[in-house]
Amino acid sequence: MRIISGIYGHRRFSVPSSFKARPTTDFAKENLFNVLSNLIDWEGMDALDLFAGTGSISFEMLSRGCRSVTAVEQNRAHADFIRKVGRELKTDALSLICGDAFRFLDTAKEKSFDFIFADPPYSLDSLRDIPRIIIEKKILREDGIFVMEHSRDHDFSGLPFFSRRRVYGAVNFSIFIITAQTVA
Repeated sequence: MRIISGIYGHRRFSVPSSFKARPTTDFAKENLFNVLSNLIDWEGMDALDLFAGTGSISFEMLSRGCRSVTAVEQNRAHADFIRKVGRELKTDALSLICGDAFRFLDTAKEKSFDFIFADPPYSLDSLRDIPRIIIEKKILREDGIFVMEHSRDHDFSGLPFFSRRRVYGAVNFSIFIITAQTVA
């Protein structure tokens, strides 16, 4: 796992070979963050990384200046790896939740974020519900951006607040933007 840019840029961490996670490829991650850098000023943002896996996206956001990143990962070994990397980076801006992402969304009534990234297992039955839940529960703040990673088998373009789709090899990102104009 490599952090591409920012204060931790070019740092590498060895992900245990026993991991079941499908990490976002460096190629896809770098291209996504190039697109997002034209839309977002990371400095001081509060971000959420659902289905955090290796924590690659969480650490990229921290490296680029997010004030806080909440990483939600259900797999205990993956959460332990994220915790270990967070300690190595000596960051106190990372909040790790070892638990189910849907349960977190269900109980996150008092929390909201400027940026949300979700990388659920592509075969997850309730994958299509994630954008709806995030929008309906107002977990994404006004002017916030939500990115959903998924396979090409899913099309979210008909959903509210859909902005664009980016494809990098087998990795697809659907980007949703909630602006003051779309909320009104």
